[in-house]
Amino acid sequence: MVTGEVREDVVLKDGSTLRLRPTCPSDADALLVFLEGLSPESIHLRFQGGIRVGAHLAAPFLQSDGDRMLSLVAELADSDGHARVVALGTFVRLRDPARAEVAFAVADELQRRGIGSRLLERLAVHARRAGIERFVAQVLPENGAMLRVFGDTGFEVQRRYVEGVVEVEFELAPSAGVLERTDRRDHSAVAASLEPFFRPASVAVIGASARRGTIGGELFRNVLAGDFDGSASPVNPKGTPVGGSHAYTSVTEIPERVDLAVICVPGDQVIDVARSALSAGIRALCVVSAGFAETGTAGAARQEELLALVRAHGARLIGPNCLGIASTGKRLNATFARSAFPPGRVAFSSQSGALGLALLEQSERRGLGLSAFVSIGNKADVSSNDLLEFWEDDPDTDVVLLYLESFGNPRKFARVAGRVARSKPILAMRSGRSQAGARAAASHTAALAGSDAVVGALFRQAGVLRAETLQELLDTAVLLTALPAPAGERAAILTNAGGLGILCADACESAGLTLPELAPETRAALARVTPVEASLANPIDLLGSANAATYEAVLGPLLADPNVDAVIALFVPPVVEEPHAVEAVLERFRRGSTKPVLSVVMSADGSPHEGFDYPESAARALGLAAQRAAWLRRPLGTVPELEVDTAGGRGVVDAAADGWLDPREAHALLEAYGIPLVAERTAATPDEAVAAAAELGFPIVVKTAEPGAHKSESGGVALDLRSTEDVRRASERMGGPVIVQRYVTGGAELLAGVVQDPVFGPIVACGPGGVLAELIGSANFALAPLTDVDANELVTTGKVGTLVAGWRGAPAADRAGLVDLLHRLARLAAELPEVVELDLNPVLAGPDGCIAVDMRIRIDRGARPSSPKTW
Repeated sequence: MVTGEVREDVVLKDGSTLRLRPTCPSDADALLVFLEGLSPESIHLRFQGGIRVGAHLAAPFLQSDGDRMLSLVAELADSDGHARVVALGTFVRLRDPARAEVAFAVADELQRRGIGSRLLERLAVHARRAGIERFVAQVLPENGAMLRVFGDTGFEVQRRYVEGVVEVEFELAPSAGVLERTDRRDHSAVAASLEPFFRPASVAVIGASARRGTIGGELFRNVLAGDFDGSASPVNPKGTPVGGSHAYTSVTEIPERVDLAVICVPGDQVIDVARSALSAGIRALCVVSAGFAETGTAGAARQEELLALVRAHGARLIGPNCLGIASTGKRLNATFARSAFPPGRVAFSSQSGALGLALLEQSERRGLGLSAFVSIGNKADVSSNDLLEFWEDDPDTDVVLLYLESFGNPRKFARVAGRVARSKPILAMRSGRSQAGARAAASHTAALAGSDAVVGALFRQAGVLRAETLQELLDTAVLLTALPAPAGERAAILTNAGGLGILCADACESAGLTLPELAPETRAALARVTPVEASLANPIDLLGSANAATYEAVLGPLLADPNVDAVIALFVPPVVEEPHAVEAVLERFRRGSTKPVLSVVMSADGSPHEGFDYPESAARALGLAAQRAAWLRRPLGTVPELEVDTAGGRGVVDAAADGWLDPREAHALLEAYGIPLVAERTAATPDEAVAAAAELGFPIVVKTAEPGAHKSESGGVALDLRSTEDVRRASERMGGPVIVQRYVTGGAELLAGVVQDPVFGPIVACGPGGVLAELIGSANFALAPLTDVDANELVTTGKVGTLVAGWRGAPAADRAGLVDLLHRLARLAAELPEVVELDLNPVLAGPDGCIAVDMRIRIDRGARPSSPKTW
């Protein structure tokens, strides 16, 4: 059911935004004004002929139930700040309940900005949720704009000419083509919307006080100190000059157009200040002020009011409660950070202002230059996803760093990050890794799918490199910006101190690196330039007598070795050798080699010099860079087409009550999606159980039919029953209805399942199964939808991969059958979000296929919080 309270935000091709909502009876006057404002041509095209505009024309659009019909309106503020309807889109279900007619109209002055496409996208989403499978439309042949909208969406549109109109029809299934077209529109639109933040020609700092030590005053002085390439204006109540710059009492007094307004006033004044800025035509707001969602219910309501105001003017918002924004291309430092921003090619987004400040200070110490810095604060609007969209095509950015505390749209993050990471490395650090905040869960799958495990799966699928510490984040960023990317994970360690070499070797193994055996020609070359006592195994110990000449003689052959992808060079200066000469040699090889050379040069008292601070630091950074190389070699993968009975599955879920499905319901749902199941019967009495056993054939399993029961833990299962007497006794002991199954053995016992994460959506799990599933753990996770590459990784890595390959002489399991089962679970979870927990445990995986022996499925239709952002 869709009600008038639902709000959805869309972004248009020019970067402006709109808020959509369903109509309600009180919209009668606003809709009539909208229809009266359409040109005669637009009326003719929308209603297919001359028609009198009046209340009768608006009335059919006022009742939106989301099932029989749905009308969405878009609103923008007029010159007086009052909302006016600027677009209307509608679907009406036809006599065939699987089909609905769709149409839309857009205010003449706003046409050709992509509003029609966005209306169609959202109507299609709501129609699918209502069980509608196809849209149809009657379009006049001369209405080329509407025909183009249908053609550009990615749906497979069928057209035919019938009695003077073009009849358009298409399926609403969310195909890869539709998703690709939508993502493409989002990318260009979001990038356009962020241009004023990163490339403003003029900036106003509202709340810039002349008094030193105030946030607004210091932020404006930072803008001046950074030599901003544009005009900057302070705004304060008295118009007092700041830093020698002429000030204004309101942004409306500023003579030139302002691209970006940075707001630094008390939280309770932000709404009025923002309204003034938006009314003046400013379309980019950065709200540094606190006092919003981070403070509780009242603050959250104020934040919602602020966002609604921004949307009403088609604008974008960074913050509130943030540190500000910097863009070194424009020499803009609109933050209150103490440190300057050294220019470079790393873009950094931080959800924490304090951590952002810490990283900025460390970046300056490490010589890591930035192309941009954004503190997104409460991210009421602009998020990390948006920034990735912008930085993807930013010519000034080569590497992206993210500090994340939460995800707004993780599935969109996976798609955007997975696309960006193909051309630019993404390094992320995420807080909240512990299980302390994990939700309670009744199923094995939900219990295993802790938030950190899911974040790890998300990052792996998207090619995001995950740093564990701030130092690791910086170390890896330095490597990726200053050194060539490693082609693989094979590292050579070069040292003049055996202890350091051992520490580094241990760290390399932990980081997923390997230490290969050197090629014979390399060992021969090294033997000619090193003492007899030197160790030419890997690590290569040159002994304490090694000097700059030794390192220079060894590095050349080592880097030429075909078995080596990278070199970590360690040096502790002995009494007779200063570190600077060795540092110069290492620097020369760093600059001239096509393979990365990581240096760790430490003084005798343990204080670090240039390069990486410690061997472990270098190893972890190289391990992450090697992960990126491996991910780039990973095929993109495709989501396979499956034959499933979606309508049948939907029917089971719609007919069931919330809670655990009974065995018949669970069996019917899984059968609809083609999940291989053991034949079973439900028996209400012991006599029925005996009859079912005779029909299925011995040996038999009897289980309690209590919905959702953990059968082995409650004593609700009896295995390998070989007589009618055994079946009768087991049924009588359990009492009530029971499930009777044919006893199946053999193959690896696995767990396969899905859980609807409240943040990440449908998660697919595959792990060791049986009664010890949670104790053993080590399940693999992936976000749905699954590509063939994702599904193969679920069954070939970790402990699952060991079991599937054949553990201790067991035959290898049918991997293709398991992959197909996981694809079907992913499809079920994506299409039926009411299925919040699903366990198949155990799944018996043998050489001839796999089969689910037991199942538990829980339904929950409870409302889930969601952001109004649709991109």
